[in-house]
Amino acid sequence: MKMQITPIKTKKDYEQALEAIDKLWDAKPNTKEGDMLDVLATLVEAYEQTHYPIFPPDPVEAIMFRMDQLGLKKGDLAKFFGGANRVSEVLHRKRKLTLKMIKTLHDQLKIPYESLITV
Repeated sequence: MKMQITPIKTKKDYEQALEAIDKLWDAKPNTKEGDMLDVLATLVEAYEQTHYPIFPPDPVEAIMFRMDQLGLKKGDLAKFFGGANRVSEVLHRKRKLTLKMIKTLHDQLKIPYESLITV
């Protein structure tokens, strides 16, 4: 497959790169096609990071998601927050998470720090 690889500058370039990746998907590593696949994937990743960034979830959304995964109710979080009132305040965005809450949620519920800390 003869192909000229150029920077991805437009949405059309991006779509063409995705089509080329699709055609090269089964290329063996350390071959000409495998190297082209590697370079195209790197270019697409850079384009996507710039044009389609994925932001970490809102801390409350992250907590609610983990609660759903574990089948927890609001009352189950009282021991992590220091009481049911604090749980309610945090989940209704009336109170910010404290460092102690963040550490406890990370340690006990395995919620990533990146999801609990907002900048």
